[in-house]
Amino acid sequence: MTDWLWKRAADLGRGIAAQQIDPVDLTEAYLDAARSHDDATRIYARLTETRAMAEAKAAAKRARAGQRLGPLDGVPVSWKDLFDTAGVATEAGTALLRGRVPTEDAEVLKSATFQGLVCLGKTHMSELAFSGLGLNPITATPPNVNDPALAPGGSSSGAAASVGFGLAAAGIGSDTGGSVRAPSAWNDLVGLKTTHGRLSLRGVVPLAPRFDTVGPLCRSVEDAALLLAALEGRRAVDLTETSLAGARLLVLDNALEGTRDVPRAAFDAALSRLSAAGAVIDHRTIPALDTVQALSGVLFTTEAYGTWREVIEADPDAMFSHIRERFRAGGSVSGPDYVAAWQKLDATRAAVRAEVAGYDAILLPTTPNLPPDAARLMEDESYYVSENLLALRNTRYGNLLDGAALTLPTGTPSTGIMFIGKVMGEERLLRLGAAAEAALA
Repeated sequence: MTDWLWKRAADLGRGIAAQQIDPVDLTEAYLDAARSHDDATRIYARLTETRAMAEAKAAAKRARAGQRLGPLDGVPVSWKDLFDTAGVATEAGTALLRGRVPTEDAEVLKSATFQGLVCLGKTHMSELAFSGLGLNPITATPPNVNDPALAPGGSSSGAAASVGFGLAAAGIGSDTGGSVRAPSAWNDLVGLKTTHGRLSLRGVVPLAPRFDTVGPLCRSVEDAALLLAALEGRRAVDLTETSLAGARLLVLDNALEGTRDVPRAAFDAALSRLSAAGAVIDHRTIPALDTVQALSGVLFTTEAYGTWREVIEADPDAMFSHIRERFRAGGSVSGPDYVAAWQKLDATRAAVRAEVAGYDAILLPTTPNLPPDAARLMEDESYYVSENLLALRNTRYGNLLDGAALTLPTGTPSTGIMFIGKVMGEERLLRLGAAAEAALA
């Protein structure tokens, strides 16, 4: 049964359908692994064992009766600790919300439950989801799958670790500026950022509601497609007969500047494999995107501080200082500057979408840097700030454009290649991603 822990969610679902895997045995295997893992308390904020076993038993009964609710019925997944779970603490990685117990599930958790997914528990995260590093001295910092001394990526740090260490078949996270994609890349996983508004944010602890999105961290593009379908209660896109032949891909050269040697080499090698599989790859610099990148501090921090100011200032010493000061930076932005920044972003989005309309996706390294040393991040403030900003620089392009975005492992540890697609273009992007995944394998 330990082999099950490393299987793709889709393969587990097929095993359940063929009655080769019992959901109860599968869930017990994941719970046992989570309880016995050396870093369990750094990955899971809390397990939902009673709920998980009840859901597994119901899934097993449906499987025996031939009445499964969907392809992932009976598959256990983890949930970032900002998705409300009825009767179970949801604290978003911060002492400011300690003891917060919602009375009902988040909308996406309800949908996943209706599709038969098993809720294993809640995973640790960056405090209030406001860091790309995954460092959290307030609750816990999950380990990186390639080196426990390195940062795991954030803010969906525990979600990535739960999958990377075989403690969940998949993790559900959120992405405001890269919080699904950065930890996915640094832990060699597939991560999907959905278009804003594609999945419900009802019952999700907010960071910046105009940018917040929900998405899966998992082992394959097929898993991502099935999880997206489960989260919104739809049928998954068909990923059969996909091909890169004739696909038009645009490398955003802006995003290559300042990229460190290892991520750049991994990206270039991945481009070669995509080209060999038939993709047509062009290069272009789009200066307008750097203009709005410069406004990201105004856009993200102002909304985040406006959302949390009263709670933070009621007990500021309860927060990790780096996160607190990042929030507070939003307090210095004027109302007119914030409005002007949004108007500039809206105009840039329209112009850039028109400029790249003929391409199937924009390509760039998921992160320009490798995971930094976690201990040094705690001791060196300038290192923390520079590495955090760099970790999220490329992923932010996806949030600023608001297109669906997908990161795939390159084959070099802790590096990813990101595909930014069109608004509400998840199905098209996943088909492209499936073909790219085969080329990169």
